[in-house]
Amino acid sequence: MSEHTGHIVPSRLNWLVFFILIAATFLTAWIATIDLGPFNTVVALVIATCKASIVVLIFMQVKYTSEKMTKAVLLFAIAWLILLLFLSLTDYSSRFAG
Repeated sequence: MSEHTGHIVPSRLNWLVFFILIAATFLTAWIATIDLGPFNTVVALVIATCKASIVVLIFMQVKYTSEKMTKAVLLFAIAWLILLLFLSLTDYSSRFAG
């Protein structure tokens, strides 16, 4: 029977990440009260992508698996952000054009 060994993350780090996620949520809500025009969506998606990356890297412990996996997750997060921004801004511009 093989023994499963994993990386043990200190609870202090989990609490820090938790408070960062809460702060980012409040930041998103506060930014929504400011009129940035079409950039409200951009800022909200950037914050959401950063939060998702933190969750995947720390809580799902991808950061501790391998360097290639960490790079793949970050690359995918950036690609996903670009896709969401492109589609959102395309929709926004098509509604107000002409």
